[in-house]
Amino acid sequence: MKAAEAEGIIDEVLERHTGPACVTSSFQAECMALVHLVAQRRPEIPVLFLDTGYHFAETYAYRDRMAQAMGLNLVNLTPRKTVRDQESEFGILYETAPDRCCGMRKVEPLFAGLEHYDVWFTALRRDQSPTRANLKPIDDFRLPTGKSLVKVSPLADWTARDVWAYLKEHGIPLLPLYDRGYTSIGCEPCTALPLDADHPRSGRWGGRKLECGIHISGQ
Repeated sequence: MKAAEAEGIIDEVLERHTGPACVTSSFQAECMALVHLVAQRRPEIPVLFLDTGYHFAETYAYRDRMAQAMGLNLVNLTPRKTVRDQESEFGILYETAPDRCCGMRKVEPLFAGLEHYDVWFTALRRDQSPTRANLKPIDDFRLPTGKSLVKVSPLADWTARDVWAYLKEHGIPLLPLYDRGYTSIGCEPCTALPLDADHPRSGRWGGRKLECGIHISGQ
């Protein structure tokens, strides 16, 4: 039932909006479910991955393996500065100023990449975090430049159990880091095992924050 509802949202948006569309993916479980759902309809759709330079080696390996296996149109978005240049100029920002680090390595590259699209599919879910409790399946999103996009979250009311069931049904393997107990996976320096079993994102940024800034900007 949940899959049918998500498919309905995707079909509705693609029918109503004929401009260029993309889907963002960190290659976590819900991202793989979303990419599979959208790519069934638009196999050529760009799959945007934020290559921060700080990801786990396992994430990079899984990204490459799944992109090849699923025939994805993978687009790696990179920051303006390399990790070496940023650390040389500003020090270890993920320790001293994590918001600034996320801004430079995630928010800025993504927003620059989104300038080319009119529809943005995300794998956000309401139960991931208190900051996402009021998530709408279809919403407007304004970039800092003033450009507006349709932001689509077809999995908004899915639970983790729904995600696992979908991946199992379609034979989609998980990022191996889940087997080590991680429940929300981002950059390696800022990802730990969950501090609170009831809050999957509680292991991110040492519990100092819950969002990198992408989904609380432009609203």
